[in-house]
Amino acid sequence: MSTSQRRLLLAAASVLAVVSLSACASGPGSSPAPTNTAVPSDQRLEKVTASLPEGRVIGVGTVLDVAGDVQLCLGAVMESYPPQCTGVPLDDWSWDGVDGSETSGETTWGAYAVYATYDGERLTNTDPPIMLALFDPVAPEDPTGGVEGVTPEAELTSIQDDISERLGSDALTVGTDRGYVWLQVVWDDGTIQDAADAEFGDDVVIVTSSLREID
Repeated sequence: MSTSQRRLLLAAASVLAVVSLSACASGPGSSPAPTNTAVPSDQRLEKVTASLPEGRVIGVGTVLDVAGDVQLCLGAVMESYPPQCTGVPLDDWSWDGVDGSETSGETTWGAYAVYATYDGERLTNTDPPIMLALFDPVAPEDPTGGVEGVTPEAELTSIQDDISERLGSDALTVGTDRGYVWLQVVWDDGTIQDAADAEFGDDVVIVTSSLREID
């Protein structure tokens, strides 16, 4: 191969590398999320706190008891044996008379609908739980009314990444579907939804509450 041919190949490779880097830099999620900068810092999504429920709530998930340290896993559960999660501490829980559990070493767990009160940090069990296999929940209403969102996918991805970074473990799940960003939190009375609307606009981020108030 001649010297001139080698130079042409090197030049072509350099151009290709620049094009590839440019494509990566301009891909979905790389641009800052389109937020309303006029929103005061203490009213931003990660700063607001929902008012506490006045009565009991119901939460559906895995109850995980590790040597007496009990929590209700409302988000992701690691598929290890025994399972692991970062859940909401659950007080006054007893396995007496509760079916559907499994034990390995110091860990006992099972999937239940749990009735409790919630103080913003901990749950306190109030009623016998119901095994999920026997639980017939009322289907929640679709907050979008079945209407597809209109926000571009690249913008949704940027918002999803921004929310995930800012909320950390406070976001139980966050993802895009049907033209919206869906954010699941432990509890919301509408306060977190209002903050999301103020920052990102109406009908962009849909906030769902894992705990549902029942009385």
